[in-house]
Order: sequence, then C-alpha cells, then structure tokens
Amino acid sequence: MTNFSISPDRPVFDTELWIRLSELPAGAAVTVRAEQADVAGRRWRSAATFVADGAGTIDLRRDAPAAGGYAGTDPMGLIWSLEPGPDAGTRGAPLDPVRVRFTAEIDGVEVAAAQVERAKVPAGLVRTDVSADGLVGVLYRPAGDQVMPGVLMLGGSEGGLHELDAALLAAHGYAVLALAYAGLPGVPPTLRDIPLEYFGRAIDHLRGLPGTDPARIAVVGTSKGGEAALLAGATFPAVRGVVSYVGSGLVTQGISQSIVDGSFLEILATPVPNWTYRGEPLPYIPNVVTPELAALVAAGGPVPLRMAFEPGLSRPEVTAATIPVERINGPVLLISGADDQGPGPAYHEPAAKRLAGHRHRAEHIVYPGAGHLIGGAPYAPTTMTTTPGPGVDLEYGGTPAGTARARADAWQRTLALLADLPGSD
Repeated sequence: MTNFSISPDRPVFDTELWIRLSELPAGAAVTVRAEQADVAGRRWRSAATFVADGAGTIDLRRDAPAAGGYAGTDPMGLIWSLEPGPDAGTRGAPLDPVRVRFTAEIDGVEVAAAQVERAKVPAGLVRTDVSADGLVGVLYRPAGDQVMPGVLMLGGSEGGLHELDAALLAAHGYAVLALAYAGLPGVPPTLRDIPLEYFGRAIDHLRGLPGTDPARIAVVGTSKGGEAALLAGATFPAVRGVVSYVGSGLVTQGISQSIVDGSFLEILATPVPNWTYRGEPLPYIPNVVTPELAALVAAGGPVPLRMAFEPGLSRPEVTAATIPVERINGPVLLISGADDQGPGPAYHEPAAKRLAGHRHRAEHIVYPGAGHLIGGAPYAPTTMTTTPGPGVDLEYGGTPAGTARARADAWQRTLALLADLPGSD
C-alpha cells in the first residue's frame, strides 16, 4: 500500500513541510493534489505530477514536478501554488489552524491520502489585549518568566493589526505587540494625521512590560507600516532594530481613505498627511496622476499604484520627505520586491543610501520576481497578485514563485536580525 508521509505532523504555519510518498510503482506518474479552505470557506487547490524513482518513492525536497502548478524543486510548492476556486463553505475564524488535505493519484485513481493541520497560533504562547495608554493592540509572548526582546509589529494602510505574524514571531522567543494605528475602534478610522508619538507610547509600553528587555526593542512593519517603522526608529532612540517590508525611506501620501463616494482618481490624488510629530504634519511626496494612469483606470484596470508613486521621485518635496534613517540606533533591514507595483524598490533606495557606512548592519534586499505582497510569515498561497480596491482592482506585481521565495527568505532574515539585536551601548 502506498505510504504518504508528511512531517512534522503538527507544524506551525511558518514551518516547512517534508512531503514524501513511498511504495509506489517504479517510474509511475503520480499526481499529488493539495486542498484547503480559507476563513471565508473558499476552497483552494493545487496539483503537480511527479515521476516515482526506481525505489518507488517521491520526495518533494528532492524532486521537481514533471508538470503542474509550479516548476523546480520546492518543498512548499504545493502550498504557495494553491489557487482559489469559486466554491465556498463554512466560514472559519482568522486564527483557526489551516487543514491541508493531500492526495496522490495514478491514472486518475487515488492511491494515498493524508492531512496535516498547520497552526497559526503556536502552542505555549500567552495572548493579551492591549488598551493601556490609548493603545489598541494584541501582545503575544511565550509563557514563562524569561526575559526576551520586544517587537512592535505594524501593518499597512489596510488598517487593523497583523495578529497572525505577531503570534508566529513570538514563538521564536519575542514579546510581540501587533499594534493598530487606523481602522479599528479606539484609533482613527482612516490613515490621516497619525501622531508618531503613538508609536512612541507603544515602544514605552513594550519596554515597561515584565519579562521584556527594555534595551532590545525592534520595530517590524509592512508597506505603510514599513515606512512607519523607519520613522519610529529614526525618532525614538529606544528602537534598536528595524525591518521594513516593501516600505519607503520617503514619507509618502498614500491613498486617501476619507473620501467615501469619490472616484478612484479623486481618492488617489487628494493630499493626505498620514503622520504628524509634535502636532505638525510631516512633509510627504504627493501622488501623481498621469494621463497614462487615468486611461488605465478608465479602462477598468487592474492598476499598479507604482504609476502614481514613481513620478513623485523627481518632485521637490523629496528632500523634506526623506526619513533620517541614519539616526536608527541598531541594524536595519530593507526588503523590496523587484516587481513591486506599489512604491517599489526605488522608495527604499534613499534609506539605503543614507545607511551606507551605518555603524550597525544595514541591508537592502531586492528579490527578483517578487511583488508587493512579500511581508510577513512564509508558506501561504501567493497566486493572487491583484485585489479589489476603491472602484478598481489593484495590481501588486510579482510571480507566485518569486513572491513565495521572497517571503520565505525575508522571514529568515528578519529572525536573524532580531536574534542579533544590540543591547545597551
């Protein structure tokens, strides 16, 4: 009987799977399928066909598929190549484990099946809602009385907080505060006039928690949160490390969320100061609506926002909008996708240049074939490169394979930076 082996048997979401088949006919063409449901109940499916070796085995760490949804040897290829179907079932909770069912077929006949449950919230963590000092967030940390570094985690302009990534990161030995700064009760409804002092209070809150090392605090942010992470690091000396996923070394206008009934172009072009400090709005680079962008919107999109960002790099506001990242009191990791259709790598470059010769380690990693959706934990489907926006679909760029590789590597680089945070000078 064909044997399906998947290890570990109860993995955490950011853990690579080892998928093997044995007791197959030597040389048989075997189609391996994966299926899972998302929180909306929608089914996602992938498939790839492999050829069993002379011993009748297939090992996804060793073998590349002969055909299917991905190419090349990739242990998690069946996961990131999952595509959504039109069907939907029972809704789930956002942090429920993800159950993935694998099947193996020969000539259309199922010969083996297995299921694995990938935990989004690792065991052994303590979750605490945070509302002190006007903050809105969720803290995850390993149980016990050990002293550990603290991490402030910031999401993007979509609002809310990145609770999944906070839980997964905490399991590696950190007290992680996923902080909302817009879009939830208790914080502004839209991304406008957010005081940097709010992030300062969150940093102070982390430093004051029992079991958190106040000398080792980092900020990790994605997209607009990556910009905010660099601003926080440059403003508050207690920050000892920063990771900016697809963020910006320049303060950008972003997209107005205050115009509910306006056209997409009106929303895009309306000046919006996202951040303030000491009561004054920070200078920013405005979006530029070109005739080409307007024509693409009129044609129904999808729209790459990079078309609105790139012209801003030549505007006179650049100098005033540049973040003084050289003030950051620790290592800095800038993560970009070469095909990011948001601000793109060019918006991280001013930060990379200012960090040249920085007394702490500083890197700008640009991943080929990767788009904007490379922030956060790895091993999720990456086949969706567009999402609905205000009246038009938005294009985020990248290939599924390029984005998947970037997510996996960037997560490991983030863990490496956090493991090497400097302490007190």
